[in-house]
Amino acid sequence: MASVLAKKQKKKSNYNLKELKTLGNQLLSSRTHINNLPLLITFISPSSSPQFVLESLLSLQSFFITVLSDLPSSNSQINIDENELSKDPELVYKLWLKAKFDDFVKSLIDVAVSSQADETLNEIVLDAIMDFVKLGKDGRFQSSIYQRFLHAIVYSPSGLDSLLNSLVSKFFMYIDVRYFTYITVEKLARSLDSRDKNNKSAHEDSEDLSRPSNLELAIHKIHYILSQIPPFDIKGGQSEYEMWSQLGLSSKEIDGKGLKEVNQKKGPKKCNSDVLSTSQIAKKIKLKFTKAWLSFLRLHLPLDLYKEVLVNLHQAVIPYLSNPIMLCDFLTRSYDIGGVISVMALSSLYILMTQHGLEYPNFYEKLYALLVPSIFMAKHRAKFFELLDSCLKSPLLPAYLAAAFTKKLSRLSLVVPPSGAWVIIVLIHNLLRRHPSINFLVHKQTDETDEDSSRGDGEHCENAKEPDTCDMSNGKPGIDMFNVEETDPAKSNAMRSSLWEVDTLRHHYFPNVNRVVLELEKDLTVRAKTTEMAVKDISGASYATIFNREMSRNFKRPPVTNQITALFPDSDFPGWVFKLDESENDEKSTKRQRIESS
Repeated sequence: MASVLAKKQKKKSNYNLKELKTLGNQLLSSRTHINNLPLLITFISPSSSPQFVLESLLSLQSFFITVLSDLPSSNSQINIDENELSKDPELVYKLWLKAKFDDFVKSLIDVAVSSQADETLNEIVLDAIMDFVKLGKDGRFQSSIYQRFLHAIVYSPSGLDSLLNSLVSKFFMYIDVRYFTYITVEKLARSLDSRDKNNKSAHEDSEDLSRPSNLELAIHKIHYILSQIPPFDIKGGQSEYEMWSQLGLSSKEIDGKGLKEVNQKKGPKKCNSDVLSTSQIAKKIKLKFTKAWLSFLRLHLPLDLYKEVLVNLHQAVIPYLSNPIMLCDFLTRSYDIGGVISVMALSSLYILMTQHGLEYPNFYEKLYALLVPSIFMAKHRAKFFELLDSCLKSPLLPAYLAAAFTKKLSRLSLVVPPSGAWVIIVLIHNLLRRHPSINFLVHKQTDETDEDSSRGDGEHCENAKEPDTCDMSNGKPGIDMFNVEETDPAKSNAMRSSLWEVDTLRHHYFPNVNRVVLELEKDLTVRAKTTEMAVKDISGASYATIFNREMSRNFKRPPVTNQITALFPDSDFPGWVFKLDESENDEKSTKRQRIESS
């Protein structure tokens, strides 16, 4: 047996390109040369020369296109009886051709996903695979071939960036390709999820996914495929859409019950809305889109991919879901993580709460916990401050919550960069305008009773961190009852405090900060003539933007001084005299004159 295989391998290696072309012509000319078919398939391999692969591909593609409609389907092969095979040699021949066609498709997929293949050859192989997807039996979309192809792409250990880009640019414009892509991605995501949970080995025909690098690469590929599919958005009552397969999508095909008869035509086809209306197509696509994304979001995403998904979720996913509330588990779980993940999840969670009626009881407690100094240096701080301003805009917000956020921001203004203090004063300004019930924080009377000062808070002295703090505040003025380390805003004692931190910012070294503080005082006195400040204009400020803004300023009169003043006044150092020795001064003047004369 080994000698026979060696002989065949030797014969294959001895073929030149001209002889290979002759084998293809013989196969196309007569059935008597059908044995050339297995030999030509052996040349479709990643290890073969690109010229040999291309020549074999052209011959085999031309042969199978003519017989593809006569080949039995995979389902019909199961029901074939052995007695029926012995009586019908033609059926045996067709079953053999079907097996060779499957081998041919498998070889094409192996070449397409191989890292050794040439990029130009990959594109030719991709076109051949998609042609077989289009030209299947009865002109239907051959989802089995397409699913095998995407399966091989996802499980391949190579990146396959060029192949994925070609697939996206050439075929994702077709509605049926998008539809079956969603179905395949959902199955792949469920498969990866089950393998990750059960820690099982991969299938025999796929690479080992037990290594974290291969698993993460597969997840990244699924995300790339999902994110590159254009959303099916009906604009202006569009009544026609482009399909890749000959029959397109009929209502019975989508339901898996059969096919409607429509006119067959080669190439991409415009399917009339009589087969399936645009609204029906949109509904089906949206349903598959939702299932694919939900299956993907159940995976254990790598941290970098997790952040990327959260950043784009509110724009690229939520508007096209059939039921956006189904994302609540993923978003609330992300929001509970804390840190930068919570900041990124805030945009999508806010949309679900304001537009889709999601109820999240601990939302403001989690939002309050995000107010830490590091948030003022985070990458996505601009969006966070805009959402924070929007979340605190409701007039139904309890006074103790408004006071807690205002006081927490006021305390943070002492330790954040100047750009952060600038944003904080604007946020405090808007909070005081929206919630007049907390205006007493601006000017706190020291002789207020504990009952009046805790108005609306519902908290007493036992909530303080130190047990005897309450007695100290009653006996000594200037003790701040606010507990900055408390994560629960209801227990922070903000209603028993004041905004003394804002007063310290009057003398801040950054002029925009003290200017906004002065505007805050003015707005509180003439409230009817002022409006809220826009957080969006300054939410993304940083040291770099502040420096560039100051460097680009045009001064009408640059600061000039005509007299030399001392760096330190004499009153700062009583008993010390800082004077230049006269002899040293004369010596320096003489040296300067000599240099100038020379």
